Amino acid sequence: MLARLTRWFGSKPQLTPEQQLRLAAWQALPHALPDEPVAATRCVVVDVETTGLNLMQDRLISIGAVAMVNGKIALGDSFYAVLQQQSASEKGNILLHGIGATAQLEGVPPVEALLAFLDYLGNSPLVAFHVAFDETMIKRAFRNYLGFSFKHPWLDLAYVMPGLNPPLAQKYRALDDWIGHFGISIDTRHNALADALATAQLFQVAHAQACQKNITNMAGLRDLEKAQRWVSRVS
Repeated sequence: MLARLTRWFGSKPQLTPEQQLRLAAWQALPHALPDEPVAATRCVVVDVETTGLNLMQDRLISIGAVAMVNGKIALGDSFYAVLQQQSASEKGNILLHGIGATAQLEGVPPVEALLAFLDYLGNSPLVAFHVAFDETMIKRAFRNYLGFSFKHPWLDLAYVMPGLNPPLAQKYRALDDWIGHFGISIDTRHNALADALATAQLFQVAHAQACQKNITNMAGLRDLEKAQRWVSRVS
C-alpha cells in the first residue's frame, strides 16, 4: 500500500527558479469567460498517449493538441510533445501508438514538456473525447513533475455528441463511431496529434449542431454535457 501511495503522490519535485516563474505566470492568468461565444474564443482540443490504460500505474507518453479559434481549426496553432521516459513501454504498447523506444528515451524532459503545454494552453478551455482518461493522466503528470494540482475546465464530447444526437446515443459510444458517422478522416489512429485533430473536427460538428439549438457558448455546452451524463446514469 505504501509503495502504491508513493507512486501516486510522489515527492514534491524541485523546479528551477525559471521553471517556477513560468508555472506562476500560467497560474496567474485570468479565467476564460464561459459565456463568451465559442465562435469568438480559442478552445484547445487535446489527446494523449500513455503506457497503458491503468490510471494508477501507467505513464503519460505524449500530448497532442489543436486549437479551434473563432470556430475554425487553426492547424498552425497546435502542440505535440513526447515526454522523456526512464524506460520505454512494452512492445505491444509501442505497436499501438508508434512511439518507439528511442523516441521515448530521448523525448522532452517531462517538466519542460508540461510547462510548454501550459504556455501553449494559456487560459483556453480544454476539449476531449472521454475526458476522464485524458484529464486523469495529465493531472497525474502535473502533480508528479510540477507539484501542483491542475484544475482546468474541460468539455467532454463523449457526452455532448449524444446530447446533440439522441437517436445515435445508444448506437455510437467510441470516437471512431462518431468520426465515421460524420465522414471525418484520420491519417494515423492512436497518434495524439492526429486524434486531437479528428476530435477537433468533431467539435466543429458539435458547435454547428449546438448553434442550431441556440447553444453558443461553453457554459451551454457544459450544461448539455451534465444533462447527458445524468441521462446516461439513469438509462
